[in-house]
Amino acid sequence: MHIFLLLASFFLFVFLSVPIGVSIGIALCIYGFSGGAMGLDYISQSIFSSMNSFPLIAIPFFILAGSIMEGGGLSKRLINLSNSMVGHVRGGLGIVTVLTCIFFGAISGSAIATVAAIGTIMIPAMEEQGYPKSFATALTAAAGVLGTIIPPSIPMVMYCVALPAASPGNMFMGGVGPGLLAGGALIVLVYYFARRDGYMGSNEKFSIKNVLRNAVKAIWALFVPVIIIGGIYGGIFSATEAAVVACVYGFIVGKFIYKELSIKATTTAFISSAITVSSILIVVATGSVLGKILTIEGVPKMVESALTSMSSNIFVLLIVINLILLVVGCVMETFTAIIILSPILYPIVAQYGIDVYHFGVMMILNLSIGFITPPVGSNLFVACGITGMKFENLVKAIWPFLLALLVALILVTFIPNITLFLPNLFGM
Repeated sequence: MHIFLLLASFFLFVFLSVPIGVSIGIALCIYGFSGGAMGLDYISQSIFSSMNSFPLIAIPFFILAGSIMEGGGLSKRLINLSNSMVGHVRGGLGIVTVLTCIFFGAISGSAIATVAAIGTIMIPAMEEQGYPKSFATALTAAAGVLGTIIPPSIPMVMYCVALPAASPGNMFMGGVGPGLLAGGALIVLVYYFARRDGYMGSNEKFSIKNVLRNAVKAIWALFVPVIIIGGIYGGIFSATEAAVVACVYGFIVGKFIYKELSIKATTTAFISSAITVSSILIVVATGSVLGKILTIEGVPKMVESALTSMSSNIFVLLIVINLILLVVGCVMETFTAIIILSPILYPIVAQYGIDVYHFGVMMILNLSIGFITPPVGSNLFVACGITGMKFENLVKAIWPFLLALLVALILVTFIPNITLFLPNLFGM
């Protein structure tokens, strides 16, 4: 009865458009007042203890690093580099958009930041070259999803907070293959539409000299993932410390090398990051407690019984879990879903030998697709804000890109080595 009251009140407040973290908090209070197994004293103590996590510190610093680098001119140089590499081929600017999102995702770790940073430059550029606004906007929104898959990824850090057995460094390494696969699927789709609809490349001829020139200009931006991933696997610093290093590095590059990080841009980066972080941490604090209460009340066992009663075949279970996560990603914020569902779902598949990193990347890719599916669809709202396009029109245009990402998801789900190849290669 008490668990029903908890879940019913949570979904009621979500339906009433109460912020997700506040919805969970109110539902927890109702549960505590109603005489649930865990009282208000346990709930309040657990909220504070859930924040006492060293890996959790990485989240605000990675968010701040992405904001600083966005204002410091790094995204512009990555775009120029990508354009010099593939801008001349058919559909070149569309491919440049995907490649730049891959590069910038390796800096920001955020889907929304990737759409905002790349979309403001690439969408107008694609429109000038004859791409329809709907295509350019949808492509940028879909390519922004790569920001949460390509390491360093904020949702991957969140997954490691929810499942302490998982290491952020190994999660980052596991995300490389799936991220490149998803990016490749989008590039293939762009090339198909370019041939079908006649989207041409730029008039500028390909030149190794030009590529090298732009690579030199973008070298400081390209060093970011090298420093982060190399430092983690070189044993120089942890993933949390890497986030702090990324902030300092981004500030130095933007302020003193590229000289584009003004006081106003720095202030904006700190303010926007603080707002984002505060909302995330409220979700983490309340969501962690919700997950503990669900475990105490035996919900994971009920979910496990329900899933295994359908089939004991792991492939069937993975299909069902994928469908559940796709639906959840449409209606629930990504961080909340990770905090609540990963401790419930992973123990089920772990019995069948599914690796914690394979499941984690599959889950994050699943939920990341929610960034381009209504009604949540954060990337869609950001892209609409850039172009002024109507939301319903963008939803119609996003479907081909959504299908491409679903193909990548299917491959990641049923071919574990796409995720585990690099961790196994480095003995992780």
